[in-house]
Amino acid sequence: MTIGVALPSGDTANTVNIVDELITQTGQAAEAGLTSAWFSQQMEHDAITVAALAGRAVPGITVGTGVVPIYPRHPLLITGLAQTAQAATGGRFVLGLGTGAKNWLEPAYGIEYPPPVKHLREHLTILRQVFDGGEIDFDGETVSAHAKGFAASVKVAGSSDIPLIVAAMGRQALRVTGELADGTIPFLAGPTALSNLIVPEISKAATGRPALRIIAMVPVVVTDEPDAVRALVDRQYAFFRDIPSYRAIFDAQGVDSAGELVIAGDEETVAAEIRRYFDAGATEVVATQSGIRNSEERLRTWRVLGDLVKR
Repeated sequence: MTIGVALPSGDTANTVNIVDELITQTGQAAEAGLTSAWFSQQMEHDAITVAALAGRAVPGITVGTGVVPIYPRHPLLITGLAQTAQAATGGRFVLGLGTGAKNWLEPAYGIEYPPPVKHLREHLTILRQVFDGGEIDFDGETVSAHAKGFAASVKVAGSSDIPLIVAAMGRQALRVTGELADGTIPFLAGPTALSNLIVPEISKAATGRPALRIIAMVPVVVTDEPDAVRALVDRQYAFFRDIPSYRAIFDAQGVDSAGELVIAGDEETVAAEIRRYFDAGATEVVATQSGIRNSEERLRTWRVLGDLVKR
């Protein structure tokens, strides 16, 4: 099994230096036997930068972003950061992107939020031009990019092919992702939603292309108090009910909230639930919120997941 972890995982509120702590936790993940560490982009530290630093400090483990919103970042800025991270890690970086949520991002940045699916297609088109080594010459309705003439190089020496993953869950976004990206990294998509919606939709769009990665991100906590963990996740993630893409994915799974999707319990329970995601078509699972209550449960969870990887 290919299993990674998402960072921060809930237990960094009192840390003195977040970068140092996330690098330390990446080392702990690698020591536990996990295959990857994924860094989320919020409003504070930069996920691509931290991924580059962590990947350089911790040999062997894959690092990625889970995920960076494409709004309001220009694709040429993202490609420069991503290629730098790939060079820094010796080819172990994965670029995970998402459209973000209008109700969070537009007020924060004060820039009009573009039509998300159209913007995703145009953004990925430019990224593909850069990563595939073609001419950067694109005029879209939401974003344009041109790199010609003096000082127009967009390639970073030392970088290599960068896997491009999108947090796509809606049908239109999945179609765009299947055409232009290397896989999807949905958050809070349960096994039924994966097998009935995400896997068939993206596979249909990717006909004729190499098999895509299906990276399921889900809260996972090995704990003696699973009900308390589910209630805590439910409170912290209540806002997802009001985001249309998440509402649709909850409906596809037949649940009403994030708490119902938490994998929580003893070692055997968690291992069995993780297997359900692979049976549903996931190629990888990324455990999130493992430290939502404390570091002890996070490390206990990572040991269980590392044992699954080794089997």
